[in-house]
Amino acid sequence: MDRPTNQEGMTPNDVLVELGRLFPESSVIHADGDSYFMAKADQKMPFATLVTSDQHDAASNLNREGVYRLNLGVKRDTYITLFGAVPKPHTAWDVIDTGHNYAALDTLMPHPIYAPMGWICVLNPGAATFERLRPLLQEAYEKAGRHQ
Repeated sequence: MDRPTNQEGMTPNDVLVELGRLFPESSVIHADGDSYFMAKADQKMPFATLVTSDQHDAASNLNREGVYRLNLGVKRDTYITLFGAVPKPHTAWDVIDTGHNYAALDTLMPHPIYAPMGWICVLNPGAATFERLRPLLQEAYEKAGRHQ
């Protein structure tokens, strides 16, 4: 995939390589252009995902050339520290209005669908944003590793 639309951003491959370096014992499932990072090989729920299209939701407009979304599941307290109250889930898996522009690049925000589960995301993280994500990725990895 070409360079993302924000000039200083990381490519999806950059993120894959970095996550592999940070979490060498994790396993990765690649499906339909997306990547699912598991803390343990036998897990069903990832600690992070990298999605490259609107096949699951169109909130982020990932069909723009070079745009992808990195998602990670953090603790409830961390979500609250970052964004305030965790939104209530909808009865259907619809986009949740958190007041964020889900199509904004290089901006940490709640996940458009999974925010009620404590998931956060960023589209095309730049190097500085990825540095900010490191402890959050570690938290997501540890959280997922404790749950089977």
